Amino acid sequence: MRLWRRIRFLFNFRKSIPFLLSFFRSGEVKGAKKAGALLFVILYFLFPWDVIPDFLIFFGVIDDVTVLTFILQRIVQMAPASLKEEYKL
Repeated sequence: MRLWRRIRFLFNFRKSIPFLLSFFRSGEVKGAKKAGALLFVILYFLFPWDVIPDFLIFFGVIDDVTVLTFILQRIVQMAPASLKEEYKL
């Protein structure tokens, strides 16, 4: 069930970009939550250690997509209910 939610979330990625912009611009979101979300993203790009190396093309990409999806889900969980309702996340 959890895997299915992550896959569905991934297919709705196009909704995530405007959501992320609203998340970081919103006055409803506390600065600590914004900093935490930004820290997740920065750490992922600074330390891109993979569980599965990228030279295994298909599996390496799956690994990266899984981590990115996990980070986006955590950001959605930190968002206020009004943003979640606006973007139907």
